[in-house]
Amino acid sequence: MAVSVGEGKFGYEVAEGWGELPDGFEWGQIGAVSVDSQDQVHMFTRTNHPVMTFARDGKFVSTWGEDVFGDAHGMYIDGDDNLFAVDRAGNKAMKFTKERKMVFELGNKGQASDTGYTADHKEVNRAAGPFNAPTDVALSANGDFYISDGYGNCRIHKYSASGELLFSWGEPGTGPGQFNLVHSVWEVGGKVYVADRQNNRIQIFTPEGKYLDEWGGFLQPCDLFVDSDNIMYVAELQARVTIIDLNGNVQVRLGDPEVRKPEPGKFIGPHGVWVDRHGDLYVSEVLMGQRIQKFIRK
Repeated sequence: MAVSVGEGKFGYEVAEGWGELPDGFEWGQIGAVSVDSQDQVHMFTRTNHPVMTFARDGKFVSTWGEDVFGDAHGMYIDGDDNLFAVDRAGNKAMKFTKERKMVFELGNKGQASDTGYTADHKEVNRAAGPFNAPTDVALSANGDFYISDGYGNCRIHKYSASGELLFSWGEPGTGPGQFNLVHSVWEVGGKVYVADRQNNRIQIFTPEGKYLDEWGGFLQPCDLFVDSDNIMYVAELQARVTIIDLNGNVQVRLGDPEVRKPEPGKFIGPHGVWVDRHGDLYVSEVLMGQRIQKFIRK
């Protein structure tokens, strides 16, 4: 019998066993998942096959990026099927066309910005420019885009559509407008939502970086996605996915932090989330999770 999760408008059936890996491939830690306009599902993985693409029914389509990415972390596919990707260890962000030709690469040639954070001193002492272990990328309606920066920094960087840095905001800390491992970003309806992971909250800003509000009660929020009905999906590293409206009202929560097991409908380490145009939900996992789950909307 199929496993069902959620309730009411947000009830799902787990598509157990979704995703047919070719021989010799492995899921590994899946940093992000995105769906394009043709319903193809793209996974950004920390394996020898960084971007793996599947059809909606889970059949394998292709792989690419073997000589491009070193540490798959954040990914976003826009309405024209351009792909934006953030390489954490490479300290870079890139844009590719639908044919996967590079449009631009951002970052200081892989050099980490000076925030005081190093391999031996894993603490951000001060804010700095792009990038020091960036985490995610998302677009605005006019083509500008934001990058959350991230493990070794504490900033949101806003860029023009052509890749010009417009401005940045954020500093280390726990107060309004301060971040502790800023992990994801999303703009919708004239507001910018930021997953402030280690502060267990989502902060809300204007597109100019002015602090507006925050929502607490999350369990290390890692990734944000907002669908066409203005419903936000939050992948939380502590084995949970929260579905919430843009007024901050929780609709339903999937998973159970007390039951971190690789069972259908449960989670170990949700890290990426995306919803396709049919309302189906995809959740990718890291840590010991290392899998993708598809949830079919009832």
